[in-house]
Amino acid sequence: MSDHAVPNLPSRDFDATIAFYGAFGFEVAHHDEAWLILRRGELQLEFFPFPELVPEESSFLCSLRVDDVDELYGRIASAGVVETTSGHPRLHPVRRQPWGQRAGFLIDPDGTQLNLIENAAPV
Repeated sequence: MSDHAVPNLPSRDFDATIAFYGAFGFEVAHHDEAWLILRRGELQLEFFPFPELVPEESSFLCSLRVDDVDELYGRIASAGVVETTSGHPRLHPVRRQPWGQRAGFLIDPDGTQLNLIENAAPV
């Protein structure tokens, strides 16, 4: 296995986290009372319990860099997550960002922001 980093994110309820992320393709790789690992292809998210988290006050975030951001965004939207400017969960559409790459944003039910970033084409 090559070196890699994995985000550690909060979850108020592991079962709710599994149901939310499972709706767009993440599968349980590990689950016990202290830790949850979800995978979708090469993407891996790890969660720790944080039952007292207030989603509106959350400052947790991570970036998911993928080859096909439109496919991932579409799967999330098909799972029922809507584009809106407030509330949890919600989506923000994929657009070319000021830094030059295309990206959309997912805010999960716990208030964590996931930046959905399209991998840059090789030069």
